[in-house]
Amino acid sequence: MATDYQPPVADYAFLYREAFGTDIVARATGGELTADDGADIIAGAGEFAASVLAPLEQVGDREGARLVDGQVHLPDGFAEAYAAFVEAGWVTAEAPASAGGDGLPGSIRAGLGEIWNASNAAFALCWLLSAGQIHALDAAASDELREIYLAKLVSGEWTGTMNLTEPAAGTDLGAIRTTATPRDDGSWSIKGQKIFITWGDHDVAENIVHLVLARTPGAPEGAKGLSLFVAPKYLVNADGSLGDRNGVETVAIEHKLGIHGSPTCVLSYEDATGYLVGEVGGGLAGMFVMMNSARIGMGFQATGIADRALQQAEAYAADRVQGRVLERGGDAPIAEHPDVRRLLLSIRSDVFAMRALGVYVGDLFDRAEASEDAADLAFAEFFVPILKGWATEDAVALTSDAIQVHGGMGFIEETGAAQHYRDARIMTIYEGTTAIQSNDLIGRKVIRNEGATAETLFAQIDETVAALRGVGAGGAGEVAARTADRLERAVASARRATADVVGFGSSPRDAHAVSVPYLMLLGVLAGGWMHALAVVAVAAHEAPAAEDAARLTLADFYGAHHLPRVHALAETVASGETA
Repeated sequence: MATDYQPPVADYAFLYREAFGTDIVARATGGELTADDGADIIAGAGEFAASVLAPLEQVGDREGARLVDGQVHLPDGFAEAYAAFVEAGWVTAEAPASAGGDGLPGSIRAGLGEIWNASNAAFALCWLLSAGQIHALDAAASDELREIYLAKLVSGEWTGTMNLTEPAAGTDLGAIRTTATPRDDGSWSIKGQKIFITWGDHDVAENIVHLVLARTPGAPEGAKGLSLFVAPKYLVNADGSLGDRNGVETVAIEHKLGIHGSPTCVLSYEDATGYLVGEVGGGLAGMFVMMNSARIGMGFQATGIADRALQQAEAYAADRVQGRVLERGGDAPIAEHPDVRRLLLSIRSDVFAMRALGVYVGDLFDRAEASEDAADLAFAEFFVPILKGWATEDAVALTSDAIQVHGGMGFIEETGAAQHYRDARIMTIYEGTTAIQSNDLIGRKVIRNEGATAETLFAQIDETVAALRGVGAGGAGEVAARTADRLERAVASARRATADVVGFGSSPRDAHAVSVPYLMLLGVLAGGWMHALAVVAVAAHEAPAAEDAARLTLADFYGAHHLPRVHALAETVASGETA
């Protein structure tokens, strides 16, 4: 059976206080909040998630969402859990201050995102989509739409969705055929069908706000002809009360490999009332605000699901006795088998790298917003496809490894190990497949500026290598020295791979053929950098802290077992298109 969820409070306290050389929470909030406050928020969220959300994880997987007479009903307990989530203030806490929320910094939102997904990924998807819509409306909606819809989303009274995909328009948004026709009263009539709509219908909130991409009359073909519209499930009266059901029908819910508790809907729009967000033809710009938010959220989801799988694997391995363990007593658990220990260390070291990178990326966006510097924003956005692509791909492998730790019992649904693997599998696909992320990375963020942003990353890693070399002998010194050597070699391989990608600029097929390996290379490298920063922070301790030895072990393991992937991936990148 699934184990109790344990939130990683100590890791977040370390990341907020020390890992990046300063109290990043205090820096982001001008001292209004500190790392200690951040750790307290993570601890509170962890208690809520462990007691309210985690017990429903397997319930949601078993029962799933169901469609009855045109209305989606969620698994038992989900409505009560959502009400408790709203009442506790978690929705408002994460919403930006400009939208009327509490505006917690990105580093804390990263921790919360992991916790919600670790405890119940299917449930967390509801908030992830609402959060993305809040950002989109905050950026582009008129004052009238903000007053009617944004306030209700920020309070959590209503939830939000993202309506892009159609039966003949998946990745290619330019192929969208849903139409929006203007009416005399300023509203629009929306007609078409959307598929794969996460939390597209449910019974946990009184209204659902759909954000819909559609084509207006006379609009040019392709993506430039798309506009963005708000279309609520229930129309809103002048006094703010809910009126008639809008012309949005739930045709079906998908039967999926995983995330069964999350209703993935087919929605049909028949003369549905919608309201324009932003300018006609500006649909993609508005929707990409939501997609960017969701893609970062996928990194947090990957971290959460991988950590939950790890916790369950560790608990099982610590209890299960099977076979003679080399150089251990006869009653030693399987956690002492060398290969099981390797698997557990592999998962744990990778999860920490994901967790740290999520915090770092959240903080980068906070700093970019504060500085209003285009270069700072470009550096933050550089990491979006890396975090989304690398973390989700690795999470699939890590949840598979967690099943392996269980042996045959991992293949049995009652243990709960298989659910994490099934839930994780969609993450590399939705919000843009890994190839979509890698094409964005090489096309817009590497080749376009001839690797300048990538070199900014490499230069910062060089500084960390120098800091590692400054660590004295003893204590963390040996690990620091090995980490410096490994990271220095990895950066050299990354620089060569980047030069190769830039050199493929005149042969786009070569670049795109190896874009995913290049993305994974940068993800693995960034993970090694995160561990290196942890080693530098630990080495600065005058007296050893409780977690120091474990952090050094994980950094050393990552450097020996994960970081070498950079060199192999660099060889692949150099090959270009070989088929």
